[in-house]
Amino acid sequence: MLRRSLLAATASAFAAPALAQAPWPNRPLRMVIPWPPGQATDLAGRLAAQFLSEALGQNVVPENKAGAGGMIGTDAVAKATPDGYTLLAASSGPVSINPLFGRAPYDPERDLAPVAMLGVSAYSLVVRAGFPAATPAEFIALLRANPGKYSFSSSGIGATTHLIVELFNQRGGVQALHVPFSGSAASLTAVVAGQVDYTIETLASTGNLVRGGQLKSYGISVDRTSPLAPGLAPISQGFGMPGFDVGAWFGVMAPAGTPAPVVARLAAVVTEALANPAVRERFAGVGIEAESKAGAEFAAYLRRQKTSFAEIIRSADIKLD
Repeated sequence: MLRRSLLAATASAFAAPALAQAPWPNRPLRMVIPWPPGQATDLAGRLAAQFLSEALGQNVVPENKAGAGGMIGTDAVAKATPDGYTLLAASSGPVSINPLFGRAPYDPERDLAPVAMLGVSAYSLVVRAGFPAATPAEFIALLRANPGKYSFSSSGIGATTHLIVELFNQRGGVQALHVPFSGSAASLTAVVAGQVDYTIETLASTGNLVRGGQLKSYGISVDRTSPLAPGLAPISQGFGMPGFDVGAWFGVMAPAGTPAPVVARLAAVVTEALANPAVRERFAGVGIEAESKAGAEFAAYLRRQKTSFAEIIRSADIKLD
């Protein structure tokens, strides 16, 4: 009996290193999506899960874990075992913005490892179809001449939309009333109905309304033209606001401490996938312009995003109740 126990212990001792050295990945991975199905991050995360599955030879299973503005799912990944089998469909709200208000139970720079960026969704400045301003110049002149008369909507206090409109108002010398809603759909419905005068929302959510003639757009929030918004000039040009360049980013992150070779391989797969025109077209179909940044470049981009949004919050004195 003692001999059998010793043999079993010896076998376990030799088996453990062999298991530890098994090539990664040797089982399915999970892609935690901290938003409900159908939201932009969900769509981006599912596209990424699909091409990662094909490249890695293991299923990458999307798992929606929504709540608290994306913080519940993001926190779950921040606290997950850093073994390369848990990934995060990351985005600007829970990573770049929410922690700035001091309510996130994680520190993105300490608890998460940037893998690679997937793309950016530009925002579009929109008003109802019959709004009495034909050009950006007429629009900004009207708002400046009537401080406090006009209103703008957002998908919630402290949301990306709110911060981008506040930046626009500051740069344009505009004073307007903020009307927050519980989501983008309600915010845009209010603009279409003329209950609120303007907002700045994603191309994905405004595109069909603009094309259908229910809204008109004065420009987009990134400092370049976008193939997803043909004919729309950047706000930086149309309104004479040099350097106005903000949007919603999407990417893949992992728990801090994930082995560097694993992170490097994931980043390489994302970079290669985004070079494929078919993959880029699929992202364009959900309103996201594919943009590849990996490793240190992605980390530097995230630091710049944090600085930009922190300055907006400070200068506009935005506080959560």
